Amino acid sequence: MSESSNCVYPHNHASCCQSKTFAVCESATSVAQGVQNTQSATTAPVHHLSHHHHMRIRWHEFFTSSNDTPVQEARFPERAVLVGHIGMMLLSCGTGAWRVRDAMNTIARNLNMTCSADIGLVSLDYTCIDCEGRSYTQALSLPSTGVNTSKLNRMEAFVRAFDKDHGQWSVGQVHQALDSIEAMKVRYKPYQVALAAGLACAGFIFLLGGGIYEVLCCFFGAAAGNYVRRKMLDRKITLVADIAVAVSVACAVYLLSYTVLFECLRANPRHLDGYIGALLFVIPGFPFITSGLDLSKLDMRSGIERAVYALMIIAVAVSVGWSAALCLDLRPQDFLPILGLTPLTLTLLRLLASWCGVFGFSIMFNTEPKMAALAGVLGAIANTLRLSLVSWTPLAPCIAAFFGTLTAGLLASVVRKKIGYPRIALTVPSIVIMVPGLYMYRAMYNFGAFSLDKGSLWLLRAVLIVFCLPLGLIVARILTDPKWRHAG
Repeated sequence: MSESSNCVYPHNHASCCQSKTFAVCESATSVAQGVQNTQSATTAPVHHLSHHHHMRIRWHEFFTSSNDTPVQEARFPERAVLVGHIGMMLLSCGTGAWRVRDAMNTIARNLNMTCSADIGLVSLDYTCIDCEGRSYTQALSLPSTGVNTSKLNRMEAFVRAFDKDHGQWSVGQVHQALDSIEAMKVRYKPYQVALAAGLACAGFIFLLGGGIYEVLCCFFGAAAGNYVRRKMLDRKITLVADIAVAVSVACAVYLLSYTVLFECLRANPRHLDGYIGALLFVIPGFPFITSGLDLSKLDMRSGIERAVYALMIIAVAVSVGWSAALCLDLRPQDFLPILGLTPLTLTLLRLLASWCGVFGFSIMFNTEPKMAALAGVLGAIANTLRLSLVSWTPLAPCIAAFFGTLTAGLLASVVRKKIGYPRIALTVPSIVIMVPGLYMYRAMYNFGAFSLDKGSLWLLRAVLIVFCLPLGLIVARILTDPKWRHAG
């Protein structure tokens, strides 16, 4: 899963049908530098060029209109740039292409323009056309992707407010609102995110059938691994390196924790097999789920890019986990049975573990505590329903996963109408805990051991569940969201 991101929006290529594009940019740069109108007209404008690999855009330099100018009366290139800026801010939060395009369309309509956008995982190309037939095109990209549900909530609130006021804002008001959102810092410190990962994976491993030893070792392993991952992300370390190192640390700390328990309590060696639970904090829930949603709306570019991104993370994680298994001579097997639990007790424990898991994943997505707790309630209901269907009905796990995600989607729609939280910020954490990470690991292990029949079986089971997870959300959206229900 992806960590929270406060990226700015580097690397830009823009073309405008107007012949004075470069003059506009130079003038905007001069204004940004405080050049007074009384200075000599021959004074050369000063540009601040970015030295980053993905060059940063100075968004304010596009504007020559004063802060008191109504944004609907701003120059056409300025209004068009504003649409792209808002689209990139939403894209940086980790939301899918449909939501980004919907927000860009809302802003464009209120600014008397038509917008057409092609959106990917970290980039978008868009064209704005005004009533006079002028067009303005930009190609924009982010240096990386991430998830920040707090920022997403603020962005959606901004778009709703702008639409409610029919765009009757000044340029200064728009700048002030967007600048305050861009200035939002990551809500949680590294140790807090680490504890959240430990809580999430501890709940996850219990739901997979692990006992108290696996739960304790997973908590410490996942907490250490995600702490290292967060510190590496803060230092802009590349994705593959931070995933590999974080998973390696999680495996090592799990082994160390088990060794302590073995020395103190003579724990059964089979408890060591639960180390796979300590790796599950890397599950890329947001790109996994949003890829399915985007594909269902024919946003093929975004859907495919998100799916490939998610598969790359999973491939790196399970490869490191497989290497650890080879070093420790571990072979995947079922966990030791938990004895003495009645159906009622097991259901109550599943509710608690599911809440802990979803709450922990929500915190990792930089969700505010109240929203995370509410997502935990939705996830506890949906995931416990799924597990109950698997345990006490003849339904296949993939069908149970469909009903679980359908329940999460319907509940999230009700909450959105009552409170206004982004639907995706409630549903994705609820569904991440349903992703079959253990199946994926077992598939990779058996393929590595050249047991192609067993590997194919586990891979097929994982693929069927992964297919049904977004399908349940899609059906829920069709039933509850008229805008989503219709094409075009």
